This record gives sequence, structure tokens and C-alpha cells, in this order.
Amino acid sequence: MMKYLSKSVLLLIFGVVITCIIYPLVLWVIGQTLFPLQANGSILKGPDGKPVGSKLIAQPFTKDEYFQPRPSAASYDASASASSSLAASNYGLRDRVARSLGPIVTYRSGPKAGKPVAPDVESWFAADTFQGKPQIVAQWADLHNSLAQAWVKTDAAHGAYVDQWAKANPETVAKWIKENPATPEPKAPDLAVAFFDDFSKKNPGKFLSAVTKTENGKSVTTFDVVDSGSDIQSTFFEMWRQDHPDADLQDVPGDMVTASGSGLDPHISMDNAKLQLERVASKRAEDLKRDPAQIQKEIEQILQENASAPFGGLAGEKFVNVLEVNLELDKRYGAP
Repeated sequence: MMKYLSKSVLLLIFGVVITCIIYPLVLWVIGQTLFPLQANGSILKGPDGKPVGSKLIAQPFTKDEYFQPRPSAASYDASASASSSLAASNYGLRDRVARSLGPIVTYRSGPKAGKPVAPDVESWFAADTFQGKPQIVAQWADLHNSLAQAWVKTDAAHGAYVDQWAKANPETVAKWIKENPATPEPKAPDLAVAFFDDFSKKNPGKFLSAVTKTENGKSVTTFDVVDSGSDIQSTFFEMWRQDHPDADLQDVPGDMVTASGSGLDPHISMDNAKLQLERVASKRAEDLKRDPAQIQKEIEQILQENASAPFGGLAGEKFVNVLEVNLELDKRYGAP
């Protein structure tokens, strides 16, 4: 009996040493010596040497000085990786696509061929008329109250701004409560539509734009009342399109308006990158007080140097890694 038991114990010890110590150790040594980047999560570092993210996982870039990745149904959260289940008729999807297109889409034909639509969206917005009716912002909030509520929920500063408005307008809030008796103590998102209705009446042709600044080492968000800018170009592009259904607009690459299956694809096509190129170059040139045409040539060269294709170029179209390209921009021109 002891003879068989001792052999079993030795076999167990041998198996544990092989599978739990030697095998993982061999893989670790091979990974750290031959594939250190991949073995450590493909982490990329910024100009200051600090890790900024993985080249395998997309992350959001909101500043105009950067190329922007594909939309993400997971909000770029790797722990919530998922594809979008929204149908083409869903307004949430249409709004997301419209926000991507508004600041960059151009006319395809006519006297304005090749020119951006954004200035015309701003001019239309300033006139404050949609479908022949006044107060565009109020109509936007009334037609799509989920978007108005999402604006309030986007940032704690937005909710605080609406709370301040509620305190300054008790009569409007009281009227809302009377019309919605089931919610006697409304929170900021509940008052979103009423807030934008009131804002639209007091500020025709204007919208709120959040500005985040650093004061005394702390991030502080303030709000400007604006009649131009990317917030208007993106938020109200869909309504402008409805008012201008015959406008002939340039087609855009599919990956610019569709999310990947994981919602975390770190790459964009070269066509997508080239469509963003003018925006990125213009903003970088503005920051650096340099010639936009020269900056655009330099950035285009960066794109070409960082471009790749599946199977070494034997199949598929060229693409670039958004994080790698943006790091190259910061390396050459400095952070915005």
C-alpha cells in the first residue's frame, strides 16, 4: 500500500513542479527575452516615458490635434467589450454617426465641392430655425429628450450647472413638477428638457460649450455660450441634414461611423486617417503658429511611415494604429 502511495505522491510532486513552476518559468523567460512588448501587454509609452495605453486597445481622443479612433459601443472600456446592437433606424446610432461627421464631412459637388459643411451648419444654427419653427435647441431637446438627458449625465459639471439653473428658476421647476406629479423632487437629468427649453428662449442661436481648465492644480469646468464650434457642428448636424436633404455630401469610410465587433479596434483605415488629416494639421499649425500646408505634408509622411496592411501587405487595405500615430505627433510637435 505504502509503495503505491509513495509513487502517487512523487508523481503529484513531479506534475506540480513541471506544470506550475518549470513550464510557466520557461514561457516567462521566452516571453521576456524574445517578445517583451507583447508579453507585457503591448504597452506604449509617451514622450515622458510614462505608459499611456496598449497598442491593442483603442482609447478615446477628443482634441482636434489628434486622430480619432473608430466609434466604440463599449465606450472604449476593455472590461465591457461588446458590439453595438442598435439598428440603423435607431436615433441613438444616427446621432453617434452624425456627431462624427458634422465637423469633417465635405460637399461632393456644386459650387462648394470639397469644402466642409461645418460652417454652413453654424450659419443655419445661428438663424435658430428648424423645419420652419424657431428655437433649434428647444426642438432638439423636445424631439430627443434622451440626448438632452445624456448631455446632463455626461459630466458631473453638466449636472451641477443644471442644478444651479434650477435654483435660479424655481417657477419653471415648480411648473415642471406640476406637469410631472410622479417626480416631486426632480434631479438634474429629469429637468434636462425644461432647462434647454428655457436656455433656447433666452439664448436664440446659441448653445453651451464646456471648457475644462487647470487652476491651482485642479481641473475646473466652465461653460461658454457659443454660436460656433465643434459642439454645434456635431450635435446639430443631423437636424441640419434634415433641413438640407438635397445637399450632396462626400462619402466617408465605413470604419469612421461603425464600431468594431469588440468596440476596441485600435486601428483606422488610411482613408479614414486622410479624411481627418486636414483637421489635425490645421489645429497643430494653429497651436504652433506654422504653415498648415507644411504641417499637413509632415503628418501625411508620419501616416505613411506608420501604415501597415494584413499579411505584410498581401491582403486588405492599409491601416494605422491611432495611439501610435498620435504619440508620433506629440513626439514631433509636443502635446497640445
